[in-house]
Amino acid sequence: MSQTGLAPSIDTDASLIYNYHRLHHQPSPASAIFCLCSLDTRVAVRAANLYLSGLAPILIFSGGVGSLTAGRYHGVSEAEAFATIARDMGVPDKAIVVEPRSTNTGENVRFTYMLLEKQGLLEDIKSFILVQKPYMERRTYATFLKQWPGAEIEEKVKFSVTSPELEWDQYPDKENPRELVINVMVGDLVRIRDYPAKGFQISQEIPPKVWAASERLIHAGYTEHLP
Repeated sequence: MSQTGLAPSIDTDASLIYNYHRLHHQPSPASAIFCLCSLDTRVAVRAANLYLSGLAPILIFSGGVGSLTAGRYHGVSEAEAFATIARDMGVPDKAIVVEPRSTNTGENVRFTYMLLEKQGLLEDIKSFILVQKPYMERRTYATFLKQWPGAEIEEKVKFSVTSPELEWDQYPDKENPRELVINVMVGDLVRIRDYPAKGFQISQEIPPKVWAASERLIHAGYTEHLP
């Protein structure tokens, strides 16, 4: 076993898939920061730091209660929990928008669009910094392009995707244990393959070596979050 507690081959395959999911976009000034909430509160910290760096005047948190966060935030939504972190870091409440109903990435996008439209903010937003977990960057990118109206037309809305700046060997922690993370990101890779046909996201190429790594991990039992 490696120092991570996993067989070297499993850790190597996990690292390969993790790095495929990351896009390495460089955030630049935007109309709004759009944080897709989850079980990893480091995503909230990353989003708040981007706001505090002056990259956007609005910070949106989107997320209800999903299968991985039921009971985690003591009765409040992911978005409300993340917004509290941002406020504690110094983000003013007037800059924060909370969308507390969505339960998946597609709903994050659609429900946030509807909320901004309802609040009269949509017309002023021409660009986003999307903030996610590292291993959800690529699927977030593909979903946003498909489900945000006008996203596939560059003149209508521009966006980049970022996440906590952590390499694979730094990412798992007590709140995001390694076994859980591997299960989730293998499931997300399968979604990248399957969801375009369902109309959920755009198609993206999966390199053969990345897909082979996922098949080895599935064979090794990492099947808990397959669609």
